[in-house]
Amino acid sequence: MKFNILLFLIVLCFGCSKVIPRKPIEPKPSTTLLKETVATSKILNKAEDKRITSLIAKDSTTTYITSTNGFWYTYINKVEEISATPKTGQEVTISYSIKNLNDTVIYSEEELGIKKYNVDKEDFITAIQQGIKLMKIGETITFVIPSYNAFGISGDGNKIGVNQSIKSTVTLINIK
Repeated sequence: MKFNILLFLIVLCFGCSKVIPRKPIEPKPSTTLLKETVATSKILNKAEDKRITSLIAKDSTTTYITSTNGFWYTYINKVEEISATPKTGQEVTISYSIKNLNDTVIYSEEELGIKKYNVDKEDFITAIQQGIKLMKIGETITFVIPSYNAFGISGDGNKIGVNQSIKSTVTLINIK
């Protein structure tokens, strides 16, 4: 009986002690930094869009269409007849070139060669992925692409710089 009372008192003493929480080894990253980064990105994207729309407005000889996917495009060669456009999973054959916004060639068609691309199944320039789905065989379209829909904050590691907007002229050769 004395043993039970003694055990009860020991448990009561240690059971009532205040628990001190342990500090994490590495504190969680601040959400403030993330919020600031997002806010900065939005400001940069708006400025980039404004610069592109200004350049487009100055080009009075060309009509550009605004895409809901965050890029602009114009037909160089439009096919008027009704025909199929590429769907997800289909293999398309394209030729394309990449220029800066001042029309200086970054990568020529010859450098890039003919490309086979599985629609939405392979990694490719985001805006061109979406733009190809607008095209018919034989059409050529020039896409004006802000950096956030092209190579983004890293560039391509070669000729396309950080946060660089581009123009890409794409010809759809075939759909399988």
